[in-house]
Amino acid sequence: MALGMRRTALLAAGTAVVLTLSTACGSGGPGGTGAGAWALTGGDEQTIRSSFEAWNQDNPDDAIDVEFFANDAYKQKIRTSLGAGDAPTLLFGWGGGSLRSWVDADKVVPLSELVEDSAALTDRFLPSVLDTGVVDGETYALPNNGMQPVLLYYNKKLFDRIDAQPPKTWDELLELVPRFLEQDIAPLAMGGQSKWPQLMWLEYLVDRIGGPEVFDAIEANEPGAWSHPAVKRAAEMIRELVEAGGFVEGYNSIAADSGADAALLYTDKAAMYLMGSWAYPSIMDSAPRFIEDGHLGYTTFPTVDGGEGDPANIVGNPANYWSVSADATEPQKDAAATYLTEGLLNDDYVETLLENGSVPPLKGIENRLSTTDAPDYLSFVYSLASEAPNFELSWDQALSPSQADALLTNLEQLFTGQKSPEEFCAAMDSTVEQK
Repeated sequence: MALGMRRTALLAAGTAVVLTLSTACGSGGPGGTGAGAWALTGGDEQTIRSSFEAWNQDNPDDAIDVEFFANDAYKQKIRTSLGAGDAPTLLFGWGGGSLRSWVDADKVVPLSELVEDSAALTDRFLPSVLDTGVVDGETYALPNNGMQPVLLYYNKKLFDRIDAQPPKTWDELLELVPRFLEQDIAPLAMGGQSKWPQLMWLEYLVDRIGGPEVFDAIEANEPGAWSHPAVKRAAEMIRELVEAGGFVEGYNSIAADSGADAALLYTDKAAMYLMGSWAYPSIMDSAPRFIEDGHLGYTTFPTVDGGEGDPANIVGNPANYWSVSADATEPQKDAAATYLTEGLLNDDYVETLLENGSVPPLKGIENRLSTTDAPDYLSFVYSLASEAPNFELSWDQALSPSQADALLTNLEQLFTGQKSPEEFCAAMDSTVEQK
C-alpha cells in the first residue's frame, strides 16, 4: 500500500529510519491515533525513552506512548498479546525464530507494504545485523538499538589481587576457579533464575568446539542434531565448571532482570561475568565510577583446545528490532511509519546510543567511535561484531518458541545436575518436531 505524499517525500529526502511499538487498539496513546510502544528496561532503555520523548514533543499528532517491561515479563506479555489479537502496532523483538513465527501467523507486515522504497530504510545497516530481520527474502524487522555480542567482562581489581590475566583458553578459565575461591571471590557471576544467561555458555562452547555448522543443523531441525559430539562435549564442560564451583553460590536464585548479577562484578564479589554488551550501559548507569576508574575489563570467550570453531565467531543478539503489527489500524501504521522515517538512528539517536555505551549497527561509523568517552570499548564491540566470521543469534530467539522454552528448561536441569549431558541431548532431540 502507498503511504501518501508526505511519507514518500520523507524517504526521498534520505531521512533516518525507525520502527516503534504501538497499541493495536484503544486510544491510550498521547496522540490521536492511540499509537503506543513497549520496550525493555535496562540496556538502551534511556536512549529509546529519550527518543520517544523528543519525538512526542515535536510531533504531537503522531505521538507514541511508550511502556517499559523487564525482559522475562515482556516475552510473556508479547506472546499473550499476540495470541489475543491485541498486540502493539510495533513489536519489539530479536528476529530469528520468534520473528518467523510472527510472519507465519500473519502477525506482522513486510516493510515493502509500509514504504514505497524499502531499500531506503535498510541501506544504512550492517548486512550481518539487518539479515536477522529478514524472513524468506523479505525484511520484516529493522534494528532499533546497539549491537549486542556476548563478552566476557572481568573485574581488573580482583584479577590484580591474584596476579592473573583474563583467560584466553578454557583450561585457563578452569585454572582460575580455585584461585579465586581461595580468596573468597566468586569466579563467575550468573543470573540463573532467568535461565537465558546459562544459554550463553552452551552457545559459545558448541561453536568453539564444532563451529557454526552444528547449530545450523539444529536450527534446520535435523533429527539427532542435538546429539552431535560438540553439543555433548559442551554439556560435559558446563557440568565440569559448575562442579568446580565456577559460579557464584546461589546463582539460581539471582534474577538477571534485577541487575543483581552485574552488581556482583562491580561490587568486587565476582571476578567475571559472561553477558551481552547491553551490560555495559547498565553498569555505567549503576556504577559509573567502576568504569571511570578503569576497573572494568572485557575480552572474548575463551578458545577450546582442538576446537573447530573460529575464535573470532561471536554469539548474542545482532540488535533488537521493531516489526509492524498486521492488526494495527491504518492511522497507527501511518504514525509508526512517520516516526520510522524521521526518528530511528538519526544523529541525535546515534549520539545518545554512543554516549550510553552502545554501538549502533550502522555502516561507516568508525570515526565517530573515536570521539566518544569510551573509544576503546566501543571500537572493540564494533570490530568484534562487524568483522566476525559468524554472528550467531541467541538460540532462544533463533529457534521456534516451543523449542526455545524446552531448551531453557532442559539447560537449567543440566546446570543443576538434574539431567546428565546425555539426557540433555536426548531431551532436546525429542523437540525436533516442535515447530
